[in-house]
Parts: sequence; C-alpha cells; structure tokens
Amino acid sequence: MGDATCVLYRTEEDIQISREKGIRPLVLWMAEDKNALRGAAVADRIVGRAAAFLAVYGGAQAVYGEVMSEGAVSVLKNAGVAYRYKTLTDKIINRRGDGPCPMEQAVAGITDPAQAAAILKAKVFDGI
Repeated sequence: MGDATCVLYRTEEDIQISREKGIRPLVLWMAEDKNALRGAAVADRIVGRAAAFLAVYGGAQAVYGEVMSEGAVSVLKNAGVAYRYKTLTDKIINRRGDGPCPMEQAVAGITDPAQAAAILKAKVFDGI
C-alpha cells in the first residue's frame, strides 16, 4: 500500500487513494458520492468492525485489511462481502495503544450497517 492508508478500486481507471487515518477516507468518499463504494474493492491498513460496517453499508464487493479484527470478519462474512487480511487480531486498539479504538466503541453492540454508518458519519463530521 506504500504510504496510502486506504485505497478504493472500482476500475483500472477509477482508483482513489487516501492518506487520511482511520475510517475517515471511507466516510468522506461516501459523503462525496453515496455510491462511491458500490461494487468496489477496498484496501485499508486496519479494518475493524467500524470500517467493515461502512464497507457493507456502502456496497463494497471486497475488503482487504493489512490488519483485520475478528469482529470485522464476522460483519463482512454475515453480509456476504469477500475479505482477506494479512494479520487477524481479536480487537482494534486506539492510536496511543492504551485502550480500544473509539470508532470500534461507537459501534459496539450494533448489528445494523445503516445504524453504524450514521453513528460513524456523525463522529467523523463532529470531529472536523
């Protein structure tokens, strides 16, 4: 992935690359175009339940994570979205490494991708 944090691949001519952190690239791409992820492949450095919910809600066809949580695997598998990972982990931690990721906490107990997407979008845009 080089210095990219997230890549959205729709066709050979339609590839978007982000260097933003966290779920921000996915949220911004979907805010710009509600169909941005539809039928696309998404590659991200870290894929937790939050990113998985966004991919499912956005209609992604496949997701790759250099690191992927077991929770993300469950979300993607239940939605029938193809996935692969380099490293599987039990949970995603925050950037300081001293606790759970706040985006993962925001969707804890959530099972509906639309509800998760609304919560995550609000968190990202509240932070701007």
